[in-house]
Amino acid sequence: MPGAVVIGAGPGIGRSVARRFAREGLPVALVTRSAGTLAGAADAVSAFGVPVVPLTADSTDETELRAALDAAFGALGLPDAVVYNAALIRPDRPGEASARAQLDAWAVNVVGALIAAAHVAPEMARRGSGSFLITGGMPEPKAEYVSLSLGKAGVRTLVELLDQEYGPAGVHVASVTVAGPVAAGTAFDPDDIAEHYWRLHTQSRDRWEREVLHGPEPA
Repeated sequence: MPGAVVIGAGPGIGRSVARRFAREGLPVALVTRSAGTLAGAADAVSAFGVPVVPLTADSTDETELRAALDAAFGALGLPDAVVYNAALIRPDRPGEASARAQLDAWAVNVVGALIAAAHVAPEMARRGSGSFLITGGMPEPKAEYVSLSLGKAGVRTLVELLDQEYGPAGVHVASVTVAGPVAAGTAFDPDDIAEHYWRLHTQSRDRWEREVLHGPEPA
């Protein structure tokens, strides 16, 4: 019973992506750091009548993250899609954040995605199909968001590296770059953004994109 795994399924993009996949009848495993966030996400997705597997894990804890993925695979089988949406978003200008704070942000924004991909993409490659999608951002770096700018630049590079490694075997690796603050009812409505993930997942191989930019509609 394949389905989708959403890592970072809190309010906003993660929850909307989970609902978008569930709307197509796919079972969904939800991974969040807090039980409270997880309960809300599970309720939102279960409304579509699909199996929902709620799991808690800190994306910066390799053991927890791998265990959560194994639990998802045990419940659903090897998923059709894995979405990595965890991120640490905070303002910090050059030199304001400590080295520890920069490393913590990098662990969430980049390393967690790498660990998740390393855990699932080889099996997808052996099967010859699957999507590994990452939420990107900061199409242009901003001095007031140093750690986030560095992290999202790392995501862009990571997608290229994962595509080199697993793309030839049939794994579609891509990112959705969100160029603004996510909020319902705006140009950055999470339900609108979620459409990109489903479109990437369902693209034919000859039309694969590695990055989709979601920005405001032109005036």
